[in-house]
Amino acid sequence: MPLAPGLTASVEIVVGDSDTAAAMGSGDVPTLATPRLLALAEAATVSALAGHLDEHETSVGTRVQLEHLRATGIGRRVVAHAELAQADGRQLRFTVRAEDEEGMLVGRGEVTRVVMDRERFMGGG
Repeated sequence: MPLAPGLTASVEIVVGDSDTAAAMGSGDVPTLATPRLLALAEAATVSALAGHLDEHETSVGTRVQLEHLRATGIGRRVVAHAELAQADGRQLRFTVRAEDEEGMLVGRGEVTRVVMDRERFMGGG
């Protein structure tokens, strides 16, 4: 199904012990890990596509550009927002940004996803 720019979604977490750089091995501080921020941004892109792909389709992340700009401690809320900026056939480019509960920018970037046939991707066809 053709997708048009403008699809949006937001997802949020409250930073817990398992979300920290120390827990994920990406640093030694008890603040939101960059890999967790990336996962949150990707979750927002997946959420934006929910209900817009055919049932036999899925999307996979293929490229990420992410700036992690602000430390976010345990117990703080982070909201990731994604907006479909460009749809070029099966390739979808999203702008993403994340903010803390005070509206301060935590991270920003772009995530590219490609729409795939689910069965073919899983090796069944």
